Amino acid sequence: MNFLKSIEWPMWFGYAAVASSIVTCAMKTMIPLRVVSMLCNSLFIIYGIFAGIYPTLLLNLVLLPLNSLRLQQMQRLIRDVEAAASYGKPSIDWLKPFMSRRSFRKGDIVFSKGEVADAMYYGVSGRYRLREMGLTLPHADLFGELGLLAPGNLRTQTVECIEDGEVLTATYQQVRELYFQNPQFGFYFLRLTSERLFQNIARLEEELVRKNAEIAALTPKQA
Repeated sequence: MNFLKSIEWPMWFGYAAVASSIVTCAMKTMIPLRVVSMLCNSLFIIYGIFAGIYPTLLLNLVLLPLNSLRLQQMQRLIRDVEAAASYGKPSIDWLKPFMSRRSFRKGDIVFSKGEVADAMYYGVSGRYRLREMGLTLPHADLFGELGLLAPGNLRTQTVECIEDGEVLTATYQQVRELYFQNPQFGFYFLRLTSERLFQNIARLEEELVRKNAEIAALTPKQA
Protein backbone atom coordinates (compact mmCIF):
# COMPACT_ATOMS: atom_id res chain seq x y z
CA MET A 1 0.00 0.00 0.00
CA ASN A 2 2.82 2.35 0.85
CA PHE A 3 4.40 1.47 -2.52
CA LEU A 4 1.25 2.55 -4.37
CA LYS A 5 1.10 5.81 -2.44
CA SER A 6 4.72 6.54 -3.25
CA ILE A 7 4.13 6.38 -7.02
CA GLU A 8 3.66 9.85 -8.49
CA TRP A 9 0.40 10.25 -10.42
CA PRO A 10 2.00 10.78 -13.90
CA MET A 11 3.46 7.28 -13.60
CA TRP A 12 -0.06 5.82 -13.69
CA PHE A 13 -0.52 7.28 -17.17
CA GLY A 14 2.79 5.72 -18.15
CA TYR A 15 1.72 2.29 -16.92
CA ALA A 16 -1.66 2.63 -18.64
CA ALA A 17 0.12 3.57 -21.87
CA VAL A 18 2.37 0.51 -21.60
CA ALA A 19 -0.68 -1.72 -21.02
CA SER A 20 -2.51 -0.31 -24.06
CA SER A 21 0.65 -0.73 -26.15
CA ILE A 22 0.73 -4.43 -25.21
CA VAL A 23 -2.95 -4.73 -26.18
CA THR A 24 -2.25 -3.33 -29.66
CA CYS A 25 0.35 -6.06 -30.24
CA ALA A 26 -2.34 -8.70 -29.64
CA MET A 27 -4.96 -7.16 -31.96
CA LYS A 28 -5.61 -8.63 -35.42
CA THR A 29 -7.79 -6.07 -37.18
CA MET A 30 -6.64 -2.62 -38.22
CA ILE A 31 -9.41 -0.23 -37.18
CA PRO A 32 -9.58 -1.33 -33.51
CA LEU A 33 -5.78 -1.40 -33.46
CA ARG A 34 -5.58 2.23 -34.63
CA VAL A 35 -8.15 3.32 -32.03
CA VAL A 36 -6.24 1.68 -29.16
CA SER A 37 -2.96 3.04 -30.56
CA MET A 38 -4.38 6.56 -30.42
CA LEU A 39 -5.38 5.98 -26.78
CA CYS A 40 -1.86 4.71 -26.11
CA ASN A 41 -0.33 7.80 -27.76
CA SER A 42 -2.56 10.12 -25.72
CA LEU A 43 -1.58 8.42 -22.44
CA PHE A 44 2.11 8.62 -23.34
CA ILE A 45 1.72 12.31 -24.21
CA ILE A 46 0.20 13.07 -20.78
CA TYR A 47 2.93 11.00 -19.13
CA GLY A 48 5.65 12.73 -21.15
CA ILE A 49 4.39 16.22 -20.34
CA PHE A 50 4.01 15.84 -16.59
CA ALA A 51 6.92 13.46 -16.02
CA GLY A 52 9.26 15.51 -18.20
CA ILE A 53 10.08 12.55 -20.52
CA TYR A 54 10.53 14.60 -23.68
CA PRO A 55 11.68 11.89 -26.17
CA THR A 56 8.52 9.90 -25.34
CA LEU A 57 6.45 13.07 -25.66
CA LEU A 58 7.95 13.93 -29.05
CA LEU A 59 7.52 10.40 -30.41
CA ASN A 60 3.84 10.20 -29.50
CA LEU A 61 3.10 13.73 -30.69
CA VAL A 62 4.16 12.42 -34.11
CA LEU A 63 2.43 9.03 -33.84
CA LEU A 64 -0.96 10.35 -32.68
CA PRO A 65 -1.82 12.33 -35.86
CA LEU A 66 -0.30 9.57 -38.00
CA ASN A 67 -2.54 6.94 -36.40
CA SER A 68 -5.50 9.29 -36.75
CA LEU A 69 -4.78 9.75 -40.46
CA ARG A 70 -4.48 6.00 -41.08
CA LEU A 71 -7.70 5.37 -39.19
CA GLN A 72 -9.56 7.91 -41.34
CA GLN A 73 -8.12 6.37 -44.51
CA MET A 74 -9.24 2.87 -43.52
CA GLN A 75 -12.72 4.07 -42.54
CA ARG A 76 -13.00 5.93 -45.86
CA LEU A 77 -11.86 2.80 -47.70
CA ILE A 78 -14.56 0.71 -46.02
CA ARG A 79 -17.26 3.28 -46.83
CA ASP A 80 -16.18 3.53 -50.45
CA VAL A 81 -15.94 -0.20 -51.06
CA GLU A 82 -19.32 -0.74 -49.38
CA ALA A 83 -20.90 1.90 -51.61
CA ALA A 84 -19.22 0.41 -54.68
CA ALA A 85 -20.63 -3.02 -53.87
CA SER A 86 -24.13 -1.78 -53.03
CA TYR A 87 -25.07 0.62 -55.80
CA GLY A 88 -25.02 0.32 -59.55
CA LYS A 89 -21.96 -0.68 -61.54
CA PRO A 90 -19.05 -1.92 -59.40
CA SER A 91 -16.43 0.79 -58.94
CA ILE A 92 -12.77 0.55 -57.91
CA ASP A 93 -12.33 4.21 -56.93
CA TRP A 94 -11.76 3.01 -53.37
CA LEU A 95 -8.74 0.98 -54.50
CA LYS A 96 -7.05 3.51 -56.79
CA PRO A 97 -5.04 5.23 -54.00
CA PHE A 98 -3.33 1.87 -53.34
CA MET A 99 -2.49 1.20 -57.02
CA SER A 100 0.58 2.07 -59.08
CA ARG A 101 0.77 3.10 -62.75
CA ARG A 102 2.31 1.05 -65.58
CA SER A 103 2.63 1.66 -69.32
CA PHE A 104 2.22 -0.87 -72.14
CA ARG A 105 2.95 -0.65 -75.86
CA LYS A 106 0.99 -2.28 -78.66
CA GLY A 107 1.91 -5.98 -78.78
CA ASP A 108 3.00 -6.18 -75.13
CA ILE A 109 1.65 -9.06 -73.07
CA VAL A 110 0.13 -7.84 -69.79
CA PHE A 111 -0.01 -11.42 -68.49
CA SER A 112 -0.17 -14.90 -69.99
CA LYS A 113 -2.43 -17.89 -69.51
CA GLY A 114 -1.03 -20.27 -66.88
CA GLU A 115 1.04 -17.62 -65.10
CA VAL A 116 0.66 -17.05 -61.38
CA ALA A 117 -1.75 -14.15 -60.79
CA ASP A 118 0.32 -11.66 -58.80
CA ALA A 119 -1.67 -8.48 -59.54
CA MET A 120 -4.89 -7.07 -60.91
CA TYR A 121 -5.24 -4.23 -63.41
CA TYR A 122 -7.42 -1.28 -64.35
CA GLY A 123 -7.21 0.10 -67.87
CA VAL A 124 -6.70 3.87 -67.77
CA SER A 125 -5.99 4.32 -71.48
CA GLY A 126 -5.24 2.14 -74.50
CA ARG A 127 -6.97 -1.10 -75.48
CA TYR A 128 -6.49 -4.65 -74.24
CA ARG A 129 -7.67 -8.00 -75.59
CA LEU A 130 -8.26 -11.50 -74.26
CA ARG A 131 -6.16 -13.39 -76.80
CA GLU A 132 -7.69 -16.86 -76.47
CA MET A 133 -11.27 -15.60 -76.74
CA GLY A 134 -10.64 -12.72 -79.12
CA LEU A 135 -12.55 -10.31 -76.90
CA THR A 136 -11.55 -6.66 -76.52
CA LEU A 137 -11.93 -5.44 -72.95
CA PRO A 138 -14.16 -2.40 -72.36
CA HIS A 139 -12.50 0.96 -71.76
CA ALA A 140 -11.71 1.82 -68.13
CA ASP A 141 -12.29 -1.75 -67.03
CA LEU A 142 -10.88 -3.90 -64.24
CA PHE A 143 -9.25 -7.14 -65.31
CA GLY A 144 -7.07 -9.88 -63.83
CA GLU A 145 -8.74 -9.67 -60.41
CA LEU A 146 -10.40 -13.08 -60.60
CA GLY A 147 -7.01 -14.77 -60.88
CA LEU A 148 -6.26 -13.59 -57.34
CA LEU A 149 -9.09 -15.81 -56.11
CA ALA A 150 -8.74 -18.70 -58.55
CA PRO A 151 -7.49 -22.11 -57.32
CA GLY A 152 -3.71 -22.04 -57.59
CA ASN A 153 -3.87 -18.32 -58.47
CA LEU A 154 -3.27 -19.18 -62.14
CA ARG A 155 -4.29 -17.02 -65.08
CA THR A 156 -6.97 -18.52 -67.33
CA GLN A 157 -6.48 -16.05 -70.21
CA THR A 158 -3.72 -14.09 -71.92
CA VAL A 159 -4.21 -10.33 -72.07
CA GLU A 160 -2.31 -8.37 -74.71
CA CYS A 161 -2.12 -4.65 -75.37
CA ILE A 162 -3.50 -3.77 -78.82
CA GLU A 163 -3.16 0.01 -78.45
CA ASP A 164 -0.57 1.92 -76.40
CA GLY A 165 -1.87 2.86 -73.00
CA GLU A 166 -1.51 2.84 -69.22
CA VAL A 167 -2.98 0.73 -66.43
CA LEU A 168 -3.26 0.97 -62.67
CA THR A 169 -2.12 -2.16 -60.88
CA ALA A 170 -2.55 -3.53 -57.36
CA THR A 171 -0.40 -6.48 -56.33
CA TYR A 172 -1.74 -9.64 -54.74
CA GLN A 173 0.19 -8.76 -51.57
CA GLN A 174 -1.50 -5.35 -51.33
CA VAL A 175 -4.98 -6.83 -51.71
CA ARG A 176 -4.12 -9.63 -49.29
CA GLU A 177 -2.93 -7.17 -46.64
CA LEU A 178 -6.08 -5.06 -46.97
CA TYR A 179 -8.20 -8.21 -46.81
CA PHE A 180 -6.67 -9.44 -43.56
CA GLN A 181 -6.42 -6.00 -41.95
CA ASN A 182 -10.17 -5.54 -42.06
CA PRO A 183 -12.74 -8.35 -42.48
CA GLN A 184 -15.37 -5.90 -43.73
CA PHE A 185 -13.10 -4.89 -46.59
CA GLY A 186 -12.64 -8.59 -47.40
CA PHE A 187 -16.38 -9.18 -47.52
CA TYR A 188 -17.07 -6.33 -49.92
CA PHE A 189 -14.07 -7.17 -52.07
CA LEU A 190 -15.44 -10.70 -52.52
CA ARG A 191 -18.82 -9.23 -53.35
CA LEU A 192 -17.31 -6.95 -55.99
CA THR A 193 -15.34 -9.76 -57.62
CA SER A 194 -18.46 -11.93 -57.67
CA GLU A 195 -20.35 -9.19 -59.50
CA ARG A 196 -17.44 -8.90 -61.92
CA LEU A 197 -17.63 -12.65 -62.56
CA PHE A 198 -21.32 -12.46 -63.41
CA GLN A 199 -20.64 -9.50 -65.68
CA ASN A 200 -17.98 -11.49 -67.53
CA ILE A 201 -20.35 -14.41 -67.95
CA ALA A 202 -23.03 -12.13 -69.38
CA ARG A 203 -20.47 -10.57 -71.73
CA LEU A 204 -19.38 -14.00 -72.97
CA GLU A 205 -22.99 -15.06 -73.53
CA GLU A 206 -23.62 -11.92 -75.59
CA GLU A 207 -20.48 -12.55 -77.63
CA LEU A 208 -21.50 -16.18 -78.21
CA VAL A 209 -24.92 -15.10 -79.44
CA ARG A 210 -23.32 -12.57 -81.78
CA LYS A 211 -20.87 -15.09 -83.23
CA ASN A 212 -23.62 -17.67 -83.71
CA ALA A 213 -25.68 -15.07 -85.54
CA GLU A 214 -22.70 -14.28 -87.82
CA ILE A 215 -22.15 -17.98 -88.55
CA ALA A 216 -25.83 -18.47 -89.29
CA ALA A 217 -25.79 -15.50 -91.68
CA LEU A 218 -22.79 -16.91 -93.58
CA THR A 219 -24.08 -20.48 -93.76
CA PRO A 220 -25.93 -21.20 -97.05
CA LYS A 221 -29.57 -21.95 -96.42
CA GLN A 222 -30.64 -25.48 -97.26
CA ALA A 223 -33.35 -25.84 -99.90
